[in-house]
Amino acid sequence: MATKRAGPVRRKGRLTVDDVRELALALPSTEERPSYGTPGFRVGDKLFARVLDEDSIVIKVDFDHREALLQSKPDVFRVTPHYQDWPMVIVQLTTVDRPLLQSLLKEAWLRCASPKVLKALQAPEPGVKPARAAKKAPARKRSPS
Repeated sequence: MATKRAGPVRRKGRLTVDDVRELALALPSTEERPSYGTPGFRVGDKLFARVLDEDSIVIKVDFDHREALLQSKPDVFRVTPHYQDWPMVIVQLTTVDRPLLQSLLKEAWLRCASPKVLKALQAPEPGVKPARAAKKAPARKRSPS
């Protein structure tokens, strides 16, 4: 007899707020804190995404990227007058696919992560010695010609 897997509940193949939470919290140093009464996702103290309602979220993007998203997938992305002057785009959970959402969350996270957090990601794991750089041969003196 098969058992059901625990995890986010999907409704008719669309993504849910639980999927957003799973993807956002998988990013390093991310925490969930309320933002205007709904779940918000922050790295450090910088908000990079937040839930608007059960069908949409808002994600930080630069203005040029936002324009490209709006033109390429108007069924997935939109901007209301409230967000017009902010570097944010509204993402419809009913139409976005998981890989695209994951990519957008990661980009937003990278835009908001502090240099200290980014540097920590590049640090070697404890107990792992960094690879040694190859030694250069000593420079040769030029003989006068």
